[in-house]
Amino acid sequence: MAHLRSRRRLALTVPVVLSLTASLGFLPAAASAAPAAAPAVRTTDDGPHLAYVVNTRTDHRTIESVQREILRNGGSVVASYDTIGVIVAHSANPDFAARMRAVSGVDSAGATRTAPLSAAGTTDEGAVQVLSKAQAAKLAANATPGEEPYEADQWDLRAIGADQAARINPGSRDVTVGVIDTGVDDTHPDIAPNFSAAQSANCVSGKADTTYGAWRPVDAGHYHGTHVAGEIAAARNGIGVAGVAPGVKVASITVAQPDARSLFYPESVVCAFVFAADHGIQITNNSYYVDPWMYNCMDDPDQRAIVDAVNRAQLYAQRKGTLNVASAGNSNHDLAADAITDSSSPDDSTATTRTVDPHECFDVPTQLPGVVTVSAVGVKGAKSYYSSYGLGVIDVAAPGGDKYQIPDTPSKNGRILSTLPNGQYGFLQGTSMASPHVAAVAALLKSAHPHATPAQLQALLKAEADNPGCPSGPYDGDGDGVVDATCVGGERVNGFYGFGVVDALAAVTK
Repeated sequence: MAHLRSRRRLALTVPVVLSLTASLGFLPAAASAAPAAAPAVRTTDDGPHLAYVVNTRTDHRTIESVQREILRNGGSVVASYDTIGVIVAHSANPDFAARMRAVSGVDSAGATRTAPLSAAGTTDEGAVQVLSKAQAAKLAANATPGEEPYEADQWDLRAIGADQAARINPGSRDVTVGVIDTGVDDTHPDIAPNFSAAQSANCVSGKADTTYGAWRPVDAGHYHGTHVAGEIAAARNGIGVAGVAPGVKVASITVAQPDARSLFYPESVVCAFVFAADHGIQITNNSYYVDPWMYNCMDDPDQRAIVDAVNRAQLYAQRKGTLNVASAGNSNHDLAADAITDSSSPDDSTATTRTVDPHECFDVPTQLPGVVTVSAVGVKGAKSYYSSYGLGVIDVAAPGGDKYQIPDTPSKNGRILSTLPNGQYGFLQGTSMASPHVAAVAALLKSAHPHATPAQLQALLKAEADNPGCPSGPYDGDGDGVVDATCVGGERVNGFYGFGVVDALAAVTK
């Protein structure tokens, strides 16, 4: 992809968690939030069309009334997730959001983008490095018996005991990890054996498209989701690489726009969480932040509506038994600081620089209640130079790669090797790569404890993690002689690693 976005995340304070949760109400665990049939639509052409989320009470009468008001105010209904009270709408009326906020029964409403629908990220740090044919041949020729051909370059598996765990319990076929991302190439020989087409869809429009193959990336430039899927569950089949949980299934829920920027808009992510919940996906991996805002501030009505909509969807998924895992971001931000500078938002039009209050502005979905937030480490077990951090924000850490931490492997590449579209393999680094390691370990835990709830799985991840503690001296991740970050906390929990680096072997033995 031409545009690789940096990720970051802020601490969610208890009062805000309570207010967010209270605004959603209780969603029955057995209910479906699949979009209801939309009423007849009417559109206007007096301005650029934008997408909106309109968040309402969940009673039938209110939803029908709000849908009528959407039409009356020049909008059209794309999808209506009635059980969670989220309606996705399009409108060319510049006053649409303001008018909808005044409608009885509407809790929040706002635009999900700042550019028109006709206009055209992810959390990997730097461009992909494709494994060359010569490198692949050399690796395969010198592979250790019993290992995958390219496993010698997978230092990350050994770092968390995943190679040993696979010999004990590679994971259950009853467990599926949903990759909410740019699409997954399910024809890849390392992914095909474990791919679940029945649990895959394309949610780009805000409404799930389950047409066969709709979940695939539109081109090789949308490689991110395929790399993530391989990290989780590349099969141990004598081909290429191995995943952390090579016995579980993976599904693809595509949310990235099909252009070079690959933006992940809120309505797509709402659709993805609901689809995952309603199709029996036990774990989702979220290596992105919801565009167009790096941080969504509650004093802005549009951004508040984004937080509300995505939170309703991810809480619905949790109540249906889905654990959501997300990456912390690549800005090397202290996410527990008093203030953070955001100079990249909105990323779908003209960005401006703003200082955000970490108690009022949130990274979505990583900062939402119950989501597992993941920082990245390199081969030495130290925080990756790019990884965001923060005491009380990071839950656990995992290998994400670091070009400054050089492994003793054939390639000497400190990044993470995994699958790419069209049968290829390549190296990436980022918290995008750390999050799927945690999702895969969670899948191993779910395999060993099939009745564990999302909250119990999160507790197990933390309990079995290995915490190296804060560095004894100043942290200089890139080796330029400048202190890059300060770790706060102790050996049990701290800002760099949360409760520690996840342990795949412990997940299947304890």
